[in-house]
Amino acid sequence: MKQETLYIKIDQNILLHDYHVTLGDIAKMECTEESILRQLKQKKIYSFPKPKGRLEKQKQHQVVSILKIIELIHKDYPNVDVQNMGETDFVLEYEPMREKSKGWQNLKTAVLCVLIFFGAAFTIMAFNNDISIDDVFEKFYMQVMGTKSDGVTELEIFYCLGLPVGILAFFNHVGKKKITPDPTPIQVQMRKYEQDVDTTFIEEAEREGNSLDVD
Repeated sequence: MKQETLYIKIDQNILLHDYHVTLGDIAKMECTEESILRQLKQKKIYSFPKPKGRLEKQKQHQVVSILKIIELIHKDYPNVDVQNMGETDFVLEYEPMREKSKGWQNLKTAVLCVLIFFGAAFTIMAFNNDISIDDVFEKFYMQVMGTKSDGVTELEIFYCLGLPVGILAFFNHVGKKKITPDPTPIQVQMRKYEQDVDTTFIEEAEREGNSLDVD
């Protein structure tokens, strides 16, 4: 019998909205034998416990080893050569479907905008105070113009205009649109944060023996 090769790829974090998890929900697979793919995509690999009461709306996480997936595949197809093209350990994250209230979302957005505005304003003021920006502008104006500054000059005006322009250019975002197709600094930092969280979940699960792995 000809030995088939199955290529499988699973990301480090998979978001799910169903308690019952099949291999097709989490993995991308390729094999020359279509019947193997059809069967494996429907194969159940894990079921999240169903909590009751207030816990029903909570997220659940489960760390799984690729070796466990290979073991489950070999139970049905012992002659299939499984080639892992993705992560060796990954996190299944279950999040129940919720109806999002538009009013609640708008309220959270408004509160967040207020906090960011005043937080950024305080940070800028504190920075300007630390470096004594008024004295810098006054001395610079005196050296260039030869007269004493009256308090509000071209320097202060262009500084106030250039500050928001520089912030928008750095964060590469204006409203819902990006200035360039490159990822924004916030997106980069969020991806790094997600990777750190997933790595912590995996390491903690392995230390505590809660990872779904082979014996």
